[in-house]
Amino acid sequence: MRIDDKKPEPDTISWVKFSTVSWTVDGKGFFYSRYPAPKEWDNVDSGMETGINLNHQLYYHFLGTDQSEDLLCWEDPENPKYRFRATATEDGKYIILYIFEGCDPVNKLYYCDLATLSGGLEGFKGSKGFLSFIKLVDTFEARYSVIANDESEFTFLTNKEAPRYKLVRVDLTKPDEWIDILKEDQKDVLQSAYAVNGNQLLVCYLSNVKHMLQIRDLKTGQFLHCLPIDIGSVTEVSGKREDTEIFFSFSSFLTPGIIYKCNLSTSVPEIKIFREVLVPGFNRGDFLVKQVFFPSKDGVKIPMFVVSKKNITLDGSHPTLLYGYGGFNYSLTPYFSVNRVVLARNFGFVFCIANIRGGGEYGEEWHKAGSLSKKQNCFDDFIAASEFLISAGYTNSSRLCIEGGSNGGLLVAACINQRPDLFGCALVHVGVMDMLRFHKFTIGHAWTSEFGCSDIEEEFHWLIRYSPLHNVARPWQKTSNASIQYPSTMLLTADHDDRVVPLHSFKMLATMQYILKTPQKNPIIARIDRKAGHGAGRSTQKMIEEAADRYGFVAKMMGLSWNH
Repeated sequence: MRIDDKKPEPDTISWVKFSTVSWTVDGKGFFYSRYPAPKEWDNVDSGMETGINLNHQLYYHFLGTDQSEDLLCWEDPENPKYRFRATATEDGKYIILYIFEGCDPVNKLYYCDLATLSGGLEGFKGSKGFLSFIKLVDTFEARYSVIANDESEFTFLTNKEAPRYKLVRVDLTKPDEWIDILKEDQKDVLQSAYAVNGNQLLVCYLSNVKHMLQIRDLKTGQFLHCLPIDIGSVTEVSGKREDTEIFFSFSSFLTPGIIYKCNLSTSVPEIKIFREVLVPGFNRGDFLVKQVFFPSKDGVKIPMFVVSKKNITLDGSHPTLLYGYGGFNYSLTPYFSVNRVVLARNFGFVFCIANIRGGGEYGEEWHKAGSLSKKQNCFDDFIAASEFLISAGYTNSSRLCIEGGSNGGLLVAACINQRPDLFGCALVHVGVMDMLRFHKFTIGHAWTSEFGCSDIEEEFHWLIRYSPLHNVARPWQKTSNASIQYPSTMLLTADHDDRVVPLHSFKMLATMQYILKTPQKNPIIARIDRKAGHGAGRSTQKMIEEAADRYGFVAKMMGLSWNH
């Protein structure tokens, strides 16, 4: 769409997946990534294919032209599992090519000097070869992300020999001479950095699962200012190197959303509220947020946020929702959820987020401690979180609901297999259930860096121990307590989920219902959405309908009543 007159352009780009849209500085077009159209696409609605995603391609699209005319800039048929992403530097002089294979935070990095293209990208039309990329980093040993450049001198964010990340600099004309600009912190994770206000950096650290913002010198990394923000999450930053004004958005459990405007031209940065989301009827003073630390099975301290109404009595009576993820280096930081505020206000729920291992909350070491052969740590951490909430007097097993999606769906399903007695309800969103075959569908092959692969004997034995589909068992036959059964469980999936294909949930549902039968009284059901996918991009109406269904199910199973 054109910004000036809001006129839609006719351009349509198909089969885009695992892509950014990166415009060149001249505004004539953009880079994007896609897979070839699947062979069966005439008979399959886009998003319902289950075939393996291979042979990613990088294209450039000129505005106003048909997609068939787009420039194929890079592909690698010899490595069909590779994925590609390209960005143009802010000065418009270089194209940066990022190459990924699995899901670990590592990548190769190539660059193309546009000055070497006669006539630029337009002059490249009709060429049979690819863009002339030069290899700067050609191994999957670490993550490298461009932060800024001055001509051929580049600043990168990297975890090379720095699991909590650092900033480094290299001149492309001297590719073997790398220097540290901002060294790795001893405890906090350097999550992002942005070049702003000429030669300054806005850096964001993750400190005990809360974001901190600093202004530093781009050339030296020297600390200049701390930007005061509440306890919560910086969700987006907008600012270019030439800008003296930058914007960043912030949210927390009790802050729906604020966009701040920060003026960096003054001696001390001036921060003002630019926009604020107000939710009618919500009073943050009615609620209390705590961060607690509890020991896991092996003694490692795990952080967890607990949000409740103020002044509740810890008598073990409160319905409690425990959410977790624990994988792929992804950090669960504080965020506002209308759904959970309604649960707390109208049903008296306590809601909690456990920052278990496998995430990125404390850097790459924390991630690795919950992946591959150590995946069981994730389940142990989540079970320990549940036991803490019960022992601390927040809830009891019959009133504890656990929830998670995707890798978090795997988490919840594995936990109800391992400790069915500990939970009253389980909400399992779009979970990876078949750990022996996940790599055979769509992009599942990329997750082998996180889980391992059943084609390798040693890794097969890791996976078979916890694979939800292969560990469903009748709990009343495993213990002397004949009354133990699986908690009331809702599996949620959608017909167009091309990330974790719905066959995972279908197989899990069929297996649970077949194996458990009687005397299992608690319902095992599924909610299958239509014209929806892995979760993102749904309409507000669809999100409301799903929230009403899943939390209505929990309320009914727990015998809760609505309080106005």
